Amino acid sequence: MVDASGTPPRARPGVVTMSSWLLILVAAIQVVSLILTLSTIGTIRDVLRDAYRGTAAEQASDFAYAVGIAGAVISLLLAIGLVVLALLNNRGKNGARITTWVLGGILLCCTGGGLANTVGGSLTSGGSTGGNMPSSQEIQRRLEDALPSWYLPLSTALSLLALLALLAALILLALPASNEFFRKPQPAWEPPVPGGTYPGYPSVPGYPPAPGYPPAPGYPPAPGYPPAPGQPPAPGYPPATGQPGQPGQPGQFGQPDQPGQPGPSPEPGERREPEAPSGS
Repeated sequence: MVDASGTPPRARPGVVTMSSWLLILVAAIQVVSLILTLSTIGTIRDVLRDAYRGTAAEQASDFAYAVGIAGAVISLLLAIGLVVLALLNNRGKNGARITTWVLGGILLCCTGGGLANTVGGSLTSGGSTGGNMPSSQEIQRRLEDALPSWYLPLSTALSLLALLALLAALILLALPASNEFFRKPQPAWEPPVPGGTYPGYPSVPGYPPAPGYPPAPGYPPAPGYPPAPGQPPAPGYPPATGQPGQPGQPGQFGQPDQPGQPGPSPEPGERREPEAPSGS
């Protein structure tokens, strides 16, 4: 059986299916992280407000709150995009695979950077510790005291799991079996429908006519031959009008006619001399 494009359905390799499930897992982790962020963002803002009160960075709490809300919205959009890409990858869309590599690479950098920042114990930019500005260690201590004890370990574990799952999904999409699945298939040959005909081949363009050649020059008629000397030209014969009677037999050439019998009649155009009277 073939689809509407005339190509047989392709069997999806297991590496592509596994990659799609890993992308869906990363999307689920993004949603869980979004819920954690929204549930603790108010507490983080209060801690930062108390820590920077009376300093030049007193508005840092509001800035951190806005960044947290924007990051939550971006995480939700990324989760939806990963699910859509997973479904398109299962259908063999090569454009979706390329988009997955681009978006996955960006997520790897962001997730890896955030994980390194969390493990390093620096949730803020640090800044200067001179004057009345609190140090990064003081901010970290206040956050750990205000947040639930499970928040930091759970957030770190989710980030690490998302990083590994996303990396594995991108690698699976680059394997040879995946390349064969995403390659554009060649249209399959189908036998003609009973009663139908094979598609005709395009007609070969005709050759231009050969240039005309000028007519061969006419040859002059052969000159006539003159009659032999001493012989008059043969006269034309009149058309036959019936079967005439047989003429009399002329006498033999060189012999005189028999007396009392007329001589042979002359031929047309032949002049005959009168006979001399016979003398006694």
